[in-house]
Amino acid sequence: PDVDSAFVRLTPRAPNELPDHDRELLLSLVRRGFSQRRKQLGKLLKEEVADWPRAAREIGASVTARAEELSLEQWIALSNFVRPPPSRSEGTDLSEPFAVVDEMDRVTGSAARSEVHGNNLRHRAVHIFLFNPAGELLLQKRSRWKDGHPGLWDSSAAGHVGAGEEYDATAARELIEELGVTTKLTRIGQLPASEQTGQEFIWLYRGEHAGPFQPARAEIDALQFFAPATIAQWLKERPGDFAPGFLECWRLSRSGDKTA
Repeated sequence: PDVDSAFVRLTPRAPNELPDHDRELLLSLVRRGFSQRRKQLGKLLKEEVADWPRAAREIGASVTARAEELSLEQWIALSNFVRPPPSRSEGTDLSEPFAVVDEMDRVTGSAARSEVHGNNLRHRAVHIFLFNPAGELLLQKRSRWKDGHPGLWDSSAAGHVGAGEEYDATAARELIEELGVTTKLTRIGQLPASEQTGQEFIWLYRGEHAGPFQPARAEIDALQFFAPATIAQWLKERPGDFAPGFLECWRLSRSGDKTA
C-alpha cells in the first residue's frame, strides 16, 4: 500500500525562552493529564493539585479544562503552581569558603567562592561520572541560577572542595546533595588546574547507579542518561552545549591516563 511520509525538523529552544520549571514534574503532570483525554484536569490531577479552582485561575484556564486545551506555557505555569521553582538566591552561596591551593595542589588557605572565582585563584573540585547497568552515562543540565556555565550539560555530579575538606569526602557529599544517592566511587584520574578547568584541580570519579534520583532543583534543571557514543557525537556537533570542565573530564575518561 501507499504510505505517506513526512520530515520533521526540531530546533532547540533558546535556554531562557521558557520560564524556569521542574522538568520531571511537568512531564508527570502532562502524562497524567493526557492519560484519560475525556476527563477534566481537575479530576485527573486531584492528587497533584489539591486546589484546582485556584490553580486554574492562576494559569488562566477554565475549571472544566481538559489536557489538550492548555498551552505549553500554561502547563509550565501549572507545574510551578504545584512546585515553585527555586529563586536566584537559592542557587549559589557566594560566601561559601573554598580551599585555595598552590601550583602543586597544596592547600595554602581558604577564600569565599566569589573571591576564588573573581580572582582566578587555584582551588579544588570533584567530578563524578555515574553509569547505569546499560553503560549509559548520567548527565545533568546545570541550573540557570548557577554562577558558572548556567544551562550547560555537565558531569553527573560535581562540586568544589570546601575549606577543611578532602577530595573523597567531597565527592561523596556532592552525590548526596545533588542527586540524593550514595554509591561506591572509584578515582579515574586528576586534571591539573588550567584555564580550561577554571583554575581547578579536578579529581574525576566513576560510580554506578540507575536511580531514582532526587536532584537539587536549585542546581540542576534536568538529568538524563546517554550512551557514550551519543555523547561523543554530540560533542563533535555541539561542543558549546557542555560546561568546559566536563569536556576536560570526558577527554580524561576516554584517554585512560591517570595522574597521582
